[in-house]
Amino acid sequence: MNAIQGLDPKKGLDLLLHTPGGETAATESLVDYLRSVFDTDIRAIIPQIAMSGGTMIACACKSIVMGKQSSLGPYDPQLAGVPAHGVVEEFAKAKEEIARNPATVAVWQPIIAKYNPTFVGECQKAIDWSEQMIRSWLQTGMFKDQQNPQSTIDTIIQELGDHAITLSHARHLSADRCKNMGLTIEKMEENQKLQDAILSVHHAMMITMTETPAYKIIENHNGKAFVQRAAYAQGPPMQ
Repeated sequence: MNAIQGLDPKKGLDLLLHTPGGETAATESLVDYLRSVFDTDIRAIIPQIAMSGGTMIACACKSIVMGKQSSLGPYDPQLAGVPAHGVVEEFAKAKEEIARNPATVAVWQPIIAKYNPTFVGECQKAIDWSEQMIRSWLQTGMFKDQQNPQSTIDTIIQELGDHAITLSHARHLSADRCKNMGLTIEKMEENQKLQDAILSVHHAMMITMTETPAYKIIENHNGKAFVQRAAYAQGPPMQ
């Protein structure tokens, strides 16, 4: 594709991320592809939000640029809109209460009955999968040159992934909170020229996506672009 020809992988990648998140499998594929091209020389730039899967991608980068208006979010996996951590916690609580007082079976039975036979197990697998990915990406990327970063990585995983701490999958985590948990955060406001460039691109893209039929745009540093437009729009993709 013309839009991605001419990129020099040796220069690394600044990845502008603005996303509510998405599927864990898609997140893994994106990171695998980007690292196959740029290795770990990738910097995430968050002009506004990078939630859930977006946060996972940011954790795969060497650093994260955030402004006062930027947010990451919990990556705790959701299955059909249900928090996996919540299901596992609820099931564990049911087992504990029934073991302590068998009479509570009558209370818990209709609650547990709503789950498919394998649902609790799938929730635990989703939790384990997400945690394994983030742990691996932090170890081989952001903290690869640090000695004994395990405690920091453990804290990040707990702060971002433990539903008992985050309380809501929709919670927005500021740059300061992300920095305090151990992530390598660059403050957007400390480089005014970079901040102006980031926000200019972000606003231009947001306006284009909301006010035109375009829904996919790929553009390189040489001005070559590929624009995918909605089916109702006339004409072939713009090159």
